[in-house]
Amino acid sequence: MKKFLIGMLGTGFTLLTVVAVGGYWGYQTLMVFAQSQLNVEQAQELEIKRGTSFSQFTHLLTQNKLIEDGRKLKWLVRLHPELAHIKSGLYEIEPQETVNSLLDKLIAGNEKSFALTLLEGQTIKEWQLQLAEHQKLTFDDALFSSILVKNGDYSGLAEGKFFPDTYHYRANSSANTLLQESYRKMQAELDKAWQDRQKGLPLKSSYELLILASIIEKETGKASERPWIAAVFINRLRKGMRLQTDPTVIYGMGDRYQGNITRKDLREQTAFNTYRINGLPPTPIAAPSLAALHAAANPADVNYLYFVSRNDGSHVFSKTLLEHNRAVNKYQRNR
Repeated sequence: MKKFLIGMLGTGFTLLTVVAVGGYWGYQTLMVFAQSQLNVEQAQELEIKRGTSFSQFTHLLTQNKLIEDGRKLKWLVRLHPELAHIKSGLYEIEPQETVNSLLDKLIAGNEKSFALTLLEGQTIKEWQLQLAEHQKLTFDDALFSSILVKNGDYSGLAEGKFFPDTYHYRANSSANTLLQESYRKMQAELDKAWQDRQKGLPLKSSYELLILASIIEKETGKASERPWIAAVFINRLRKGMRLQTDPTVIYGMGDRYQGNITRKDLREQTAFNTYRINGLPPTPIAAPSLAALHAAANPADVNYLYFVSRNDGSHVFSKTLLEHNRAVNKYQRNR
């Protein structure tokens, strides 16, 4: 909205005209009112429902004590009918907001934006719980599967296929739009990683790259270690060794996992127990980050076959089983 009162006298309105229309209000009174601050001490929401008239809007402002006298606002609209073209939606009114800036916001439809962060390393199930509880967002559990179908994927396997990131939406929006964006972003990043992968990787498809990236994501959050973790798994795949990675066991246990893995769990035959199966599990086990995708596609040039946690977020890498057992004895068996 342009500053409607600047140059008003040059648009056919004279001071006498304004005074005649506005009763005892004059030009200076309306100009001061338009630039005056609303009665807002801290940010608050203002909902303009569909079909709200300007008169109802004015009443809403006075009812919420944002302005003291709604008559001045009504006279402004009589002088400038374009100011009545406010759009419905949920808006945020901030301290220092003026009548001018609020009308600017409502005419432009600059509604309040909400942020939702889908974290890397989490599962679809964890995301579903988060989405269902998020404010001002409509969601149902079937949405992930329906987006797959809309994009020609009839596998019913959504795990790992959506990109973890922060997404923005407006009040009462469907999660469909942001999840569609998440899906397309993951497909684009996965395709790029697959095209830029090292030659000779023992991976048959971009989907296998996605599975490997999800395991790398769960194994370490330390950026410098991701290419080394990737190298260990790639080296194991080349040698026909089982991956023997705990996060896959945990994923296969589902809700039975309560924070600890027993020897019985390691011996259990599940599709995801990489202590019992050869090669990769059938699906990703979480949402991999972009860094994990890059690590899976370009592992470090090292010949490590083992790693064990130091319990501080970092790992000890070993080339032989003897070295690995020493590291396990030092960092794990005494815990």
